[in-house]
Amino acid sequence: MNELLAVKNLSKAWFGVPANSNLSFSIAQGTVTGIIGQNGAGKSTLMGMLGGTVLPSGGEMFWRGQPYQPRDAADAIKAGIGFIHQELNLFTNLSVAENLYIDGFPRRMGLIDWKAITQRTREILARLDLDFDPMIQVGRLSPGERQLVEIARALHNEASLLIFDEPTTSLTPRETERLFATIDGLKAEGRTIIYISHILSDVQRLADRVIVLRDGKLVEQGPADQFTIPLMIRSMIGRDMGGLFPARSNKPQPDPILVAQNLTQPGVVEDVSLTIHKGEIVGLFGLMGSGRTELARILFGLDPFQSGRISIEGKSPEQGPRARIEAGMAFVTEERRAEGLMMDASIAENLTLVQLDGFGAGRLGILDRWSMVERTEQSRTELSIKAANIQEQPAKALSGGNQQKVVIGKWQIGNPRLFILDEPTRGVDVGAKFEIYSLVDKIAAEGGGVLMISSELDELLGMADRIVVMNRGEVTGEIAREQFDRERILAMAFREVIA
Repeated sequence: MNELLAVKNLSKAWFGVPANSNLSFSIAQGTVTGIIGQNGAGKSTLMGMLGGTVLPSGGEMFWRGQPYQPRDAADAIKAGIGFIHQELNLFTNLSVAENLYIDGFPRRMGLIDWKAITQRTREILARLDLDFDPMIQVGRLSPGERQLVEIARALHNEASLLIFDEPTTSLTPRETERLFATIDGLKAEGRTIIYISHILSDVQRLADRVIVLRDGKLVEQGPADQFTIPLMIRSMIGRDMGGLFPARSNKPQPDPILVAQNLTQPGVVEDVSLTIHKGEIVGLFGLMGSGRTELARILFGLDPFQSGRISIEGKSPEQGPRARIEAGMAFVTEERRAEGLMMDASIAENLTLVQLDGFGAGRLGILDRWSMVERTEQSRTELSIKAANIQEQPAKALSGGNQQKVVIGKWQIGNPRLFILDEPTRGVDVGAKFEIYSLVDKIAAEGGGVLMISSELDELLGMADRIVVMNRGEVTGEIAREQFDRERILAMAFREVIA
């Protein structure tokens, strides 16, 4: 085995609390290693130590057989380690070429050598089968193309090891396949890949070996063909969940909660009709740009519509989110950090955001602090929010899964009848996903309606009673649970692409 990277008894503690404990493994050159684990398992701390941004508390690292002790990110880049982050580190107002050379522009006779920069950038892009202009502004590229520009920057820095951290969360299925083909090509060149993802089927597809972290420790490692998805899940959470999805307890009823008829907003949605019944989970599927989120924003009153009608339990609410909330609607946005939470506020303060008026006491409406504490502690228990003190701990200190529980919980306090969930498990580990799925099932079982928007078709196949499919602002079909068929649903989603 031609060993590229090895770590021995690598450890890191923050203020005496272990984040990684005695990690030991090696990675061979020209292989793909999948690293999996729940949020809080220690993946980010490990990557920080490899990337020079976190100083180990103990243990050793070796690069090509020599001691490796990076003092900062520049040392990692110099050694040949490149990161492709979930949140891309690109300057969208600069060109592709400028992003590649941002750390240092070659000069000729004292001036920036734009000819050399453009030529070299074009050569690197060609290696990734990208044919766009090196001087195109990054902000004009799709998320998938930007992902490939990140890879191009790593190749420009002559990276031998590329670390991918949740790279597909914002990609369409087609862009994901293109990324996978690129990773296969990099591996064929002899480059080494670490691939971190909560999408376990992707890890199965790409990895030669799998490393499983749990509570900061390495609990399993071995050839990827020995890891079934149930084994991955069991290793990550320390128990057998009995499947990815909870047993279904909701029973759709004939009474509709939401009826949307012929909604049209030119250039956004066209003649969209949708019904959600009491106790029903309706999945909404489509490619990026299909109009899923735009429809959700229209239903919640955030965006206008030119024609059509919306009714909630037989009544037509006024335009605007406040009227929708009063009518019993909740909207869990896909951007939980930017739009769903006040990250510096306490967990309890976030839980009471939507229904703050309901905690007013007396004629002056002074907040009843005791009631707020009592209700938020009840929510913490009901939602299994893992936090030491929700009255003081800020939302930003929570894992992604627990943050999402708080977003759902702030709406549940008001007992809404209809939930719109836009990408409710994006960036959430498999254990937290199961808990969120259980919350969704509970909402429906208690008679609420759920519109669940997701880019993960498996998620909708596992949770929905019906799946509605969109393409470019139009509904292209719907299919009931008993007729679910993956190929048929994808054909509906790609309708205009494959026509």
